[in-house]
Amino acid sequence: MTPNPIIATVSRGGIVESQHRGACAVSDAAGRIVLSSGDIAAAVYPRSAIKAFQCLPLIESGAAERFSLNDEEIALCCSSHNGEPEHLRVAASILKKAGNAEAQYECGAHWPHERQDVISLAQSGQEPRAIHNNCSGKHAGMLALARQLGADSDGYVKLGHPVQRAVAEAMARICDVDLSTAPVGIDGCSVPTWAYPLRNMALGFARLAAPEHKAGQWIIRAARKHPFMIAGSNRFDTIIMQELPRLFIKVGAEGVFCGCIPHAGLGFALKCEDGSFRAAEAAISQTLLQLDVWSPEERDVLAKHAHVTLKNWRGLVVGDVSAAG
Repeated sequence: MTPNPIIATVSRGGIVESQHRGACAVSDAAGRIVLSSGDIAAAVYPRSAIKAFQCLPLIESGAAERFSLNDEEIALCCSSHNGEPEHLRVAASILKKAGNAEAQYECGAHWPHERQDVISLAQSGQEPRAIHNNCSGKHAGMLALARQLGADSDGYVKLGHPVQRAVAEAMARICDVDLSTAPVGIDGCSVPTWAYPLRNMALGFARLAAPEHKAGQWIIRAARKHPFMIAGSNRFDTIIMQELPRLFIKVGAEGVFCGCIPHAGLGFALKCEDGSFRAAEAAISQTLLQLDVWSPEERDVLAKHAHVTLKNWRGLVVGDVSAAG
């Protein structure tokens, strides 16, 4: 098997210190691959990069409309957020609108992402709750979907539950993939995660961006209108969507990025083999930079993220992370 190419390097003192391999695919809505590198047919776990697909049944079932969810709330349903106060506020709002409670969460609890929020929580004598989980927005949406389907919320994270069956059906349909034979694991937040090819993920996001895909249009509009809800302070997803309002992008654990460029009708997916986030960030920026769909100003933004200077704790420049050409 030919190894995947190097997609990013880390340099220090004039030499390459680390190398990161991976694969990426860019597709249009007809499934034509317009750019690719590495093995895009191998099954990989997209993890949280495809939360937009997991949100589709919430909208397509009528639950989002029934419970009057707004753009901010739809964005949080597709997020891997920091657990900052604004994220908690919106998650609580989704729960309340659908008549659900925090006690119904089955995602587990962990500390917030930002140091100051961890300190504030600890100083107040509190422990992290499930609503602090980076997936609590998605789970609030899934609980709303369970109510819409008339299903018991208990066990909504399990593979055979109506909620997860609806998610699997939507994902299989938009990505044109047979999930019944796909490897399936358990994600960090306890829901199923299916492994399938990058080319199908890219296809799915291109289809999500199609003007006639009303649910997709709502998701993309919500995320681009509220990029803070997708991740939060000091996070790549939020920062680059703030800098490039025409982009929709979402990170997944273990070095995955997926998203779409609606004005160009393209979807993309990238996997860094060793799971490095900083390598994946540089590599996806370079991948997008290779597409002739950006203004000069947008290209400058992508170029900045494709080559990042590294500094130590004293602020001294010590090296860089650079995407492969």
